Amino acid sequence: MPTQVTKNLDRIESALIRHLLKNNQGRRIAVLVNEFGEMGIDGDLLRSCQVCEAEEATQPTTNIVELTNGCLCCTVQEEFLPTMQVLLQRLNKIDCMLIETSGLALPKPLVQAFRWPEIRTGATVDGVITVVDCEALASGKLVGDLEALESQRQADESLEHETPIEELFEDQLACADLVLLTKVDRTDSDSQLKVQQWLQQELRPGVKVVPCHQGEINPDILLGFNAAVEDNLQDRPSHHDTEEDHDHDDEINSVHLVLDRAFNPTTLIEQLKILV
Repeated sequence: MPTQVTKNLDRIESALIRHLLKNNQGRRIAVLVNEFGEMGIDGDLLRSCQVCEAEEATQPTTNIVELTNGCLCCTVQEEFLPTMQVLLQRLNKIDCMLIETSGLALPKPLVQAFRWPEIRTGATVDGVITVVDCEALASGKLVGDLEALESQRQADESLEHETPIEELFEDQLACADLVLLTKVDRTDSDSQLKVQQWLQQELRPGVKVVPCHQGEINPDILLGFNAAVEDNLQDRPSHHDTEEDHDHDDEINSVHLVLDRAFNPTTLIEQLKILV
């Protein structure tokens, strides 16, 4: 779920997830929370959800999986992949997964991970939801507190990209299947209409903009897109599409050999260089 981040918006996202968990309509939802920095915020908020507390009382493993130290687009292989592999072993207990990313995360690297053989056979990206600050856009800004966002960016040493906030915003909109418009109660109707009209010009055809107050929205709106996002990334352009591709190649496999003779490491390395 790519988002534009400030501390206040983080709490709106948490409220959104908590509302979804409390009104899950019988769905068993696994939640992956990505924290920005080493001190968790969203995880603590989500753990206060009564539904989560009730589940934890009967299960030895928490339903909240909290990933720390960096945005998911920079820690996909190190943290996200092992976590997904654990969750995929519990598919009989899960109906769907909700991944909440840092607002500084590029969406496509995370989606591309669902093409990896370790994940592809067990999960698909149903849809991408982007949360947008209506009040900020109405005032001509992308986020409510740009200084706070930049402070977060500088404080996280594991962040491997310094994408301008404008490019992040455009990438997140380009990848979205739904845009949730928050802080609508702080803007007048004319400003809301102008923001929605501008967003619709920036989005792919068919992507809806839905106002969301205090995270309260029908779960049926958030779930069930059946978009299989990882299979149509070509229709979701990014400023980083021309960069080196880190996606896995399904045609490359490893072979394990056990030999009964010793090799000179230097000679072996030279022979391998010839093959390359």
